[in-house]
Amino acid sequence: MKSSIILKMAKRLTTRVACCWAIGLAAAVALTTLTASTPAVAHGERSQQAFLRMRTLNWYDVKWSKTELNVNDEMELTGKVHVFAGWPQAVARPGEAFLNVGEPGPVLIRKSAFVGDVPVPRTFSMDVGKDYEYKIVLKARRPGRFHVHVQINVKDGGPIVGPGQWITIKGDMKDFTNPVTLLDGSVIDLETYGIKWVYIYHFLWMAAAAAWILYWFMTKGIIVRYWQVKAGRAGELIGPNEKRIGAITLAGVLLAVLGFYAAANKEFPRTLPMQAGLLTGISPIDEPSPTVSVRFRGGSYTVPGRELHIKTTIVNNGKEPIRVGEFTTAGLRFLNPDVIPQRPDFPDYLLADRGLSVSDPSPIQPGETRNMEVIVQDARFDIERLSDLAYDTDSQFGGLLFFFDPSGGRQRVEIGGPVIPKFRSDVTL
Repeated sequence: MKSSIILKMAKRLTTRVACCWAIGLAAAVALTTLTASTPAVAHGERSQQAFLRMRTLNWYDVKWSKTELNVNDEMELTGKVHVFAGWPQAVARPGEAFLNVGEPGPVLIRKSAFVGDVPVPRTFSMDVGKDYEYKIVLKARRPGRFHVHVQINVKDGGPIVGPGQWITIKGDMKDFTNPVTLLDGSVIDLETYGIKWVYIYHFLWMAAAAAWILYWFMTKGIIVRYWQVKAGRAGELIGPNEKRIGAITLAGVLLAVLGFYAAANKEFPRTLPMQAGLLTGISPIDEPSPTVSVRFRGGSYTVPGRELHIKTTIVNNGKEPIRVGEFTTAGLRFLNPDVIPQRPDFPDYLLADRGLSVSDPSPIQPGETRNMEVIVQDARFDIERLSDLAYDTDSQFGGLLFFFDPSGGRQRVEIGGPVIPKFRSDVTL
C-alpha cells in the first residue's frame, strides 16, 4: 500500500517535471528566435593573438565602395593581401583557404568573390610570400549599422580577420529579394525558396524528439527508475512494451528519412555541392621585383610608450630617391606625415596618420645603403592589442614597409623578426 502511494507521488512529480521540461523547451526556442533577430556589432578581432594578426596575412589597399546602402543595393569590398613569408609555425599554412566576409550574421549576402580574375566560390590555395588581389560583391539584406570585415578562413588555422568598416543599411528587410536564374531558365528567390519545407522538417523532428522524451518521462520517470536501479532491479526498466515502442520509433524514423530522401531526389535529381573542390594555381599579383631591399637588424618594443623600434639597413637599387612612408600590420596603417601629409580614406580606428617616424628623414638616394631606425608609435598599437607581442613566446612582429619616390611610385617590402620588450622607457638596449 505504501509503495503504491509512493509510486503515484513519483509519477505526479515526474509529470510536473515533464511539463516544466516542455515549457522550458518552448521558452528556449522562443528565446533563441528572439535573440537571433538582435545581431552582434563586432567580431572580437582584437582577441586574436598579436602574432596571428601580424605574421600571417597583411592586408593593404582595402576599400569599401559604399558605406551607406539601401536594402537590395550592392557594394564591393576590394583590396590586396600579402601572405607573410615568415608564416608562424603554430598556424597551419594557407594551402586551403576560403575568401569570406566577417559580419554579424547575413546582413549582407555574398553575391560573388574573386581572387585576381578567378571566381572563388569555394576553397583555393595561396603561397607564402606572395600577394593576391581580391574582390567581394555584397548585397544589402538587413537594415542597421554593422561592422564589415574582409576575412580569409584557413583550414586548421581558423579565420584571419582583416580591416573592418562600419556600414549603414537603410530600408526594410521585407523588401529584400535574391533572384537567381537556374539552368532551365526558371527564376527563383533564394531568400524564400524552400523555406516552407525547412520549417516542416525542423518542427517535425522537434515534435518527434519531444514525443520520445515525454514518453520516457510519463511511463516511470527519472525518480522511479532511480529507485529501481538502487534496488537492484535495473533489468526491469526495459520491458517488452519499451522494446516494442523503441522498435516502432526506429522503424518510423528510418522510413521517414528514406521517404523524404526519395521525394527530394525525385524533385531535384541534379545537385551540385558548393564546397566540392580545391582551386589551385591562382596567380598572385604580377608586379616587378622591388628595387629596394631591407635587412632587419633587431628591434625593441617599449610597453609604457607603445613604441616599436625597428633597426634596418635599407639599400636603394633604383633610379630615384625613396622615403619610408607607411608601415602596415594587422590591418593598422601607420603613416609618416612628412611623406603622406593628407589623411587617406580609411577607418579611423585603424589609421594612425602620424604614427610613423624615422631616424633620418632625408631621402635615400639611388645606390645608397643606409642604416635607419623606424619608429612606430601610437595608442592604436595598444588598443588593438598588438602590444601583446611583448608577452608572446618568441616576441616577433611582422608587417609591410612602403617606400615612395618623387614620381608617385610605391614599393612594398616585408619586414619582421624578434623584438626585445622593454617595460621601462629609460632602459637603453
